[in-house]
Amino acid sequence: MPYRIKIPARGTPADEAHLLSGMERFLVLVQQHRRGFLAGALVLFAATAAVVAVLWYDHRQAEQAMDLHRQATLLYLTRPADQPVKADQNLKQAIVLYRQVVDQYPRSPSAHLTLYHLANALVQVNDLGGAIEAYNKYIATYGANKTMLGLVYQRLGYVYLLHGDRDQAVAAFLAVLDVPGALNKDHALFELGKMEEAQSRPEGALAHYQELMKSYPNSPLASEAAVRIKALEAKKSPADPGPGGPEGAAPPQPNK
Repeated sequence: MPYRIKIPARGTPADEAHLLSGMERFLVLVQQHRRGFLAGALVLFAATAAVVAVLWYDHRQAEQAMDLHRQATLLYLTRPADQPVKADQNLKQAIVLYRQVVDQYPRSPSAHLTLYHLANALVQVNDLGGAIEAYNKYIATYGANKTMLGLVYQRLGYVYLLHGDRDQAVAAFLAVLDVPGALNKDHALFELGKMEEAQSRPEGALAHYQELMKSYPNSPLASEAAVRIKALEAKKSPADPGPGGPEGAAPPQPNK
């Protein structure tokens, strides 16, 4: 029987897609779905352009707000003491510029500091109602800024005192004590002590002064608090003889 050599059958040609490189396969995919890829590319381009436009707009807003704030602060700080009319004009112009920043650029980085300076300037022109409103707006809008918040509450307390609202002033100074990390708690305690003295409540005054000295011994107000404590304690030290006079004295005899 003759030996037959078997010739293997020719296999199916490999799929051309498997022989393509990764880049070539991607190009083929793009070609097959070019409309979808084009639409996606347009959306991505539009989103990128929008982000860039917003960032540019915010940057321009911040620059304009900073420029106005700089002009207002220059007017506020350069009020000539020997020219009251010019000083008053500078102050009023500064208020106008501060208001412009607060109203037109509330999202700018300098807006919170501008609002604080606006409130201070309103106090200078004796617009106490406007100053109270500005300080309260700062507290409501920028209350997360704990470093400034304590100072704003302190200023608000002073304005309430000028306005004749003692209860609100007390609330403002007490609020300083509740602000974590506030650097002016010694000032708040001192003002609370003074207010207690003014109301003829020595016990309350002593409590605030003693807390100041205990918690803030290095405060520049600690020495003044010590003087006031001694004065208050001196007023309490003499024994009250009572209506019968000094101890051991006989009561007065009625006339016969």
